[in-house]
Amino acid sequence: MKPETIPMAVAAGSMLAALLLWQAPTAGAEGLEAGVAACDITPPVGYRMSGYFRERLSTGTANPLMAKALVLKQGDVRAAIVSCDLIGLSLDVSGRARAEASKRTGIPRDNILLAATHSHTGPLYWGALRKHLHERAVARHGKDPCEAVDYPKFLAAKLAQGIADAASALKPVSLAAGTAQQQGLAFNRRFHMKDGSVRFNPGVLNPDIVGAAGPIDPEVGLVTLRDPGGTVRAGIVSFALHLDTVGGTKCHADFPYFLEQGLQEAWGEGFTLLFGTGTCGDINHIDVTKKERLKTETIGRTLAETVKAASLKTVATPALAVRREIVRAPLQQYDAGKKAWAREAIRKVGTRELPFLKQVEAYKILAIEMREGDTLPLEVQVFRLSKDVALVGLPGEVFVDLGLAIKKASPFATTLVVELCQDAPGYIPTTKAFKEGSYETVNSRVAPGGGEMMAEAAVRLLKELGG
Repeated sequence: MKPETIPMAVAAGSMLAALLLWQAPTAGAEGLEAGVAACDITPPVGYRMSGYFRERLSTGTANPLMAKALVLKQGDVRAAIVSCDLIGLSLDVSGRARAEASKRTGIPRDNILLAATHSHTGPLYWGALRKHLHERAVARHGKDPCEAVDYPKFLAAKLAQGIADAASALKPVSLAAGTAQQQGLAFNRRFHMKDGSVRFNPGVLNPDIVGAAGPIDPEVGLVTLRDPGGTVRAGIVSFALHLDTVGGTKCHADFPYFLEQGLQEAWGEGFTLLFGTGTCGDINHIDVTKKERLKTETIGRTLAETVKAASLKTVATPALAVRREIVRAPLQQYDAGKKAWAREAIRKVGTRELPFLKQVEAYKILAIEMREGDTLPLEVQVFRLSKDVALVGLPGEVFVDLGLAIKKASPFATTLVVELCQDAPGYIPTTKAFKEGSYETVNSRVAPGGGEMMAEAAVRLLKELGG
């Protein structure tokens, strides 16, 4: 969809928002300061876990789930970036956390980016499936024994506190940035089959596979922050690979945990990693040509070696600025009869009484019903760090083609594109993928064309800041 096809009222509103929220570049002579903080956001044992279409209760913690906050300041411009070991962030939690953090620190709400890594071994604390399981538990027990704590309230408070702690730890830093190439870890999980269909995860060594239905993004985006003594205090690493490599019932941060360990071995235990998941709605770690699957630690430590070997360019003149735009993408629509079917069918999720894709469809319809209005607000943020370095934040599980298109059109030499920021409205496929079908399109809330609208907004903001 081209920008001129967006309804005039929406386009005008988006342009006005961008103008009102734009911050003028700070003078290059002003130095950059940064503060880093981390907090534990692991839920209690027994809390429901996210990631699959069944009820799964945590039995322990393999490693703690963390939220890592980075606050940046240059002159009058302040911004915050937070990486959370969660499958996603609800609008309720991100809204509360951003408002409270802004109140406590003075950082504009719209300059705060909250990103989830998409770990499938974290808490299920919102959404249509959680709502169904929670209501079922209350009906059976009079209360929900799996939710001994108000996790959304706990999480919002933790995120706000983390930003406040980082803001109170500001110190001068220098930046370095660049990219590296990582092959052999990420694979497009959608395939053209001999019967003419497109299937996701068709199974390893499947003789009916014709070929992958899309590309991967092998680029690793890197930004490091050093103190005046040369110590690497923190870093942002972005790579497009689904965080679903662990399984089981213990909380786990997935492969970024081992990535951080590998980097700490080189840069010291005080190093903090903010992992930004790249656009990987159709990307996972399964090589269908081999029986063996890549292990979580292997993925993390392989990435660490790639990062450590990368050649980074020092940022001589930082130029911190932030822009934001809300894209009103159309939601998929369902009539009353289909919604009534979904309310009955959700009871069969996690059983063999209903085909898997029908379970997915029922869940998706109820997830749409929980949204207000007939459009999906997709918040696009762009953080400029210098004339050569920028970071894009997008909501949802975004197909890799959209991220690649943003990078290709970006005027910045290094552009990190991070998904699942602020909100988790399901998959954001391409129009092409909608025509092909399969799991991700069945599980998508946005109507065809919404992903392209979002990508176009990101490119507009990048070009405005790059100009």
